[in-house]
Amino acid sequence: MNLFSRIFYLAVKNFLFLALKIYNRLSVKWAGPLPQRNVIVIANHCSNLDPVVIGGAFPRRLRYLAKSELFAPFLFGRMIRTLGAIPVLKQDSQSAGTALRAFLKLLEEGENVLLFPEGGRSLDGKLQPLEGGAALIALKSGAPVVPAFISGTFRAMPPGSGWVKPVKLSVVFGNAIDPADFAAFGKQGRDRLLERLGMALSSLEREPAEGREEQ
Repeated sequence: MNLFSRIFYLAVKNFLFLALKIYNRLSVKWAGPLPQRNVIVIANHCSNLDPVVIGGAFPRRLRYLAKSELFAPFLFGRMIRTLGAIPVLKQDSQSAGTALRAFLKLLEEGENVLLFPEGGRSLDGKLQPLEGGAALIALKSGAPVVPAFISGTFRAMPPGSGWVKPVKLSVVFGNAIDPADFAAFGKQGRDRLLERLGMALSSLEREPAEGREEQ
């Protein structure tokens, strides 16, 4: 990013974080230190508000793919673009090959990326089974994976809603997972890593929202 883009990004990020803190009483907790190198953040997904919450809470810019129609509302589209969203056609966002190449390229360029490994928004607000793409990207890139669980967005902005309700939100970031620990298992490595990622998100989902502290 050039200097102007960085200043604009920080201004939007800080504004959104402050707005979420005031309007939605957003709380953020870290279970462990964030790796020094670029990382993959995986998170549950049940609302269009999720990338805004994660983008505001995470200390670095996150890049992620977003359906092009999300950019139609000018203000919302401008905000998520500034926070790192990359518009793609719906059919491309659902193409495993397209997503794999795009994320690997971003990681090679030193970017931090955000993945929603459930493959789509949860329709009941609960964590859904994970697809294998996140584990494959982690193994191919070698980037540490930081699991994150977002609570409250399903009630604050459920699918189909065009407005954010003043519901309390929270994000908890888990300990980073090193894909190198699974590479030695060969073809079974992806399945084992995927299982580990699912366990990490499930554990964060069960953690009580009350009492979560900011880092």
